[in-house]
Amino acid sequence: MIEFALRTIVAYLLGSLNGALLLGRLRGVDIRTQGSGNAGGTNALRTQGPLFAIGVIIIDVAKAWIAVKWVPGDVGPGLWLAATCGFAAVLGHVYPIFHGFRGGKGVATVLGTLLALSPLLLAGVLVIWFMMMFVFGFVGLGSMVAAGAMPLLVLWAAHAGTIGPSEFLPRLWF
Repeated sequence: MIEFALRTIVAYLLGSLNGALLLGRLRGVDIRTQGSGNAGGTNALRTQGPLFAIGVIIIDVAKAWIAVKWVPGDVGPGLWLAATCGFAAVLGHVYPIFHGFRGGKGVATVLGTLLALSPLLLAGVLVIWFMMMFVFGFVGLGSMVAAGAMPLLVLWAAHAGTIGPSEFLPRLWF
């Protein structure tokens, strides 16, 4: 149990390394003082340009993937620990201890978590996100609708047999 808690804390601390704030420090800017004031990929794109935004997204996706795939190790119930570490990384991104508990919205970090837990579920989420973006043109709306659809996608995957009938979390793909 102690090791479970320690690994969850490590995942939170990893999630607290916010890509927009780290790259912003290298550039000499605090992205939270520009544009929408959010420390995420969309604000990074609007205020710092596409290369900066791509770097932010890569960092935020990668930290969640690492938190889910590497931090749990071979301890206990791997799926639950992996999912908990993914949640902790997202929580760390949204409320980063290293940046005064003011982070981003966690969308890219959720994507990294899904990439590590279930690429199939990630594909479904991305399809919904792109459809919303195409129809309405708002990143935030697409993200909210896709996040809201995730439980339905998990239930559909369970019904379709792509995950076991007793699992309500996607299985780990090795």
